[in-house]
Amino acid sequence: MALSKQAKIISDKQFRAILAELDTRRYSLRDRVMFMLSLKAGLRAKEVAGVTWGMLTDAEGEIGDVISLENRASKGKGGGRHIPMHPDLKAALIALHRDRGKKARPDMPVIHSERDRGLSAAAVVVWFHRLYSGLGMVGCSSHSGRRTFITRAARKISEVGGSLRDIQQLAGHSNLGTTALYIQGDADAQRKVVALI
Repeated sequence: MALSKQAKIISDKQFRAILAELDTRRYSLRDRVMFMLSLKAGLRAKEVAGVTWGMLTDAEGEIGDVISLENRASKGKGGGRHIPMHPDLKAALIALHRDRGKKARPDMPVIHSERDRGLSAAAVVVWFHRLYSGLGMVGCSSHSGRRTFITRAARKISEVGGSLRDIQQLAGHSNLGTTALYIQGDADAQRKVVALI
C-alpha cells in the first residue's frame, strides 16, 4: 500500500460533522450503524455488507458485547474474528435493532436497502464515497473508518497492556506488516519519544 494512496483517517471534527449529516438522512439509524461499524469496529466494506444480526446478538436475541464476525462475512478464509463492541456502536445497533423489529432475524444482514435484502460490498463503497464527497472530505474512502480505528487502537493499546499483535487480531490481518501499513505516524509523538531518549 503506497502512502499517498492510503485512505485518510477521520479527525474528531470530521467525525462530529459526519454524525450530524447522518442524523438528517432518511435512513439515519442504518446509516449511523454503517459508519460506526467502520470507525468503531474497523470493519471493511465487505464486512459491513456481510454482517448479520446473528453475529451481533446474544442467546436471548439482544445486542451483545462482541461482534462475532464469521469467515463468510470477512476477507479470506481466516478473516473471521471477535471484536469487542464499542458502547457507541452498541447503542446505535440497539436503536436499529428495535426499529427493524421482526426484520432483524439472525440470518438477515444488518445493513439493508429499501428494495433488497442487503447491500453489496460495492454499494457500501459507493455509500461511503458519496458521504465523504458530499462533506468535502478529500482522500477519505470506505477504508477511512477502518484505518482510523486501527491507528487509534495502535496508539492506545500499550495503555491497556496490549501489543500490536492485539491490533492485528482486531483488524483480521494474517500479517503484522499489513497492520503496520494502516497505522498513521504522529510527528508530535515522534518528537516526544526522541526527547525522552
